[in-house]
Amino acid sequence: MANLSGPYSFAKKQMSSILQPLAIDDNHLSLSAPPVDQSAQRILIVDDEQVIRTMFTAFLGENYTCETAASCDEALAHLATNTYALVMSDIQMPGRNGVELLREIRSRYPDTAVIMVSVVDRPQRIRDALQIGAIDYLTKPCELEVLGFSVERALERRELMLTARKYRADLERQNLELATQKVQLERLQAQIIHSEKMAGLGQLAAGVAHELNNPAGFIYGNMDLIRGYLGRLELVLSIYERVSLPAAEAAELALTKENIGYDGLLPDLRSMIADCVEGAERIRDVVQNLRLFSRLDEAEFKRIDLHESIDSTIRLLSRYYGGGRIHLVREYGDLPSVNCFAGQLNQLWTNLLVNAAQAINDRGEVRISSRVEDGLAVITISDTGCGIESDQLSKIFDPFVTTKPVGEGTGLGLSISYGIIQKHGGTIRAESAPGAGTRFIVSIPINSSIPFQASHNDMSNVQTSLEDTDD
Repeated sequence: MANLSGPYSFAKKQMSSILQPLAIDDNHLSLSAPPVDQSAQRILIVDDEQVIRTMFTAFLGENYTCETAASCDEALAHLATNTYALVMSDIQMPGRNGVELLREIRSRYPDTAVIMVSVVDRPQRIRDALQIGAIDYLTKPCELEVLGFSVERALERRELMLTARKYRADLERQNLELATQKVQLERLQAQIIHSEKMAGLGQLAAGVAHELNNPAGFIYGNMDLIRGYLGRLELVLSIYERVSLPAAEAAELALTKENIGYDGLLPDLRSMIADCVEGAERIRDVVQNLRLFSRLDEAEFKRIDLHESIDSTIRLLSRYYGGGRIHLVREYGDLPSVNCFAGQLNQLWTNLLVNAAQAINDRGEVRISSRVEDGLAVITISDTGCGIESDQLSKIFDPFVTTKPVGEGTGLGLSISYGIIQKHGGTIRAESAPGAGTRFIVSIPINSSIPFQASHNDMSNVQTSLEDTDD
């Protein structure tokens, strides 16, 4: 009703200035051009007067495809079978009026613009129609030039709205892709950080294992010799015990034996030698477990026994599983050897077993089971701990997400575990509920013949740490 050119022309220029940069061809953020709208020139004229329908059709038919309807119901029938860019509707018609038609169109056909044409020029009626969703409101009789300008403006506005909607959908899709890539980059970043840290710890572990192995070997070997020598000394002493001595010497000898506790010396020596042998054996076993666990000399892709891998991990986690606080249950099935990177799987078991132990506050149970299913080795590790909230469960494999108190975890452990399983072509998933414990199900292909390609910075060179297992 007011000046029709100013505001819409300005809006069109503003929208064009916003949308134009989005059409720049870029390898990562290019937006596809919207498809041509075949209905952009189709107009439906709704009026109960034949004269009005004929006049509007004759005037607009030069530039647009026009169809007519004499009532609201007839117009809705047209809309149900064809798509129209614009509907021009009278308000006062037999049966349902134009306002009802406007509501139906806004509800069922939101992409269709509507111009109301009526002899009623009350401001309240005009305001109501525009609030419901009409693009414009013309009063009869209206000049045909004004009619043509209003139609042109309504179609331009519709085109701008559709284009903006398409670009918005395209941007939302790209935002979703960028968010997915961001998560992948964060996981890769976490793996790189972890691999660098583990490389240093792996070198330290190798040095410690080497330094422990040599003296432990000396002790273990010498204890066997000492045990043999002690047996020889016992034989000589038994002969001396049978020799008869003069009374004075025999009395002095008896007094000396009593003073030095002679009768208990040999049993004590045998006990001390046995303790030393046991200690040396334990040192030897720790070194062997370290080598078996971290596979410092076996970084290649090879077949291993998963049960042996899990058991070696448990032995090194004795501070969690050796005190009787946690009842550990093994339910091993008949598993064949599996192709994998052994050190990486040991890191996986460490993460899952430490998390299970830390989830149990006082006393509880950790259960490990294994089975073969559809060519996969399936390992299940469950605990009776505190469980995980449902809103956190879907994010536990994301980098830097932790369910532990502040300062007790960096949120990298499960992210690293997820990357390890992905690299082996397997899957890992979690099931949990607050107060009901947590269960992790790990599936690994048994006969994977070619290892997944790994870059210099990924997990292929990750060494194992016994302390840094973060959920």
